[in-house]
Amino acid sequence: MTIHHLALRTDWDNAQHTGEYRISTLGRTLDQEGFIHCSRDHTQLRAVHTAYYSHVTEPLLVLDIDPTGLDIRTENGYPHLYGPLPVTAVTAVHPYTP
Repeated sequence: MTIHHLALRTDWDNAQHTGEYRISTLGRTLDQEGFIHCSRDHTQLRAVHTAYYSHVTEPLLVLDIDPTGLDIRTENGYPHLYGPLPVTAVTAVHPYTP
């Protein structure tokens, strides 16, 4: 199973330098929110984009995540990652297209 996260390109670029991704959702960090918002499929990604990112002009990326060994909990139908996302758990990165 793969889960997904919508990310700003600059946030992903920063994570590659530190080794971990710590953004929950637009404008909120893991430390502020307590978890990283994820999506189980592209329908959920589109809903997240509509709710939080529709006004963003910076390029958005979809991070495909292998959840093996990560603390993933499903809440309100969405997977949440409790803890930082190691860049090594990201199996693919591609541009988001609504």
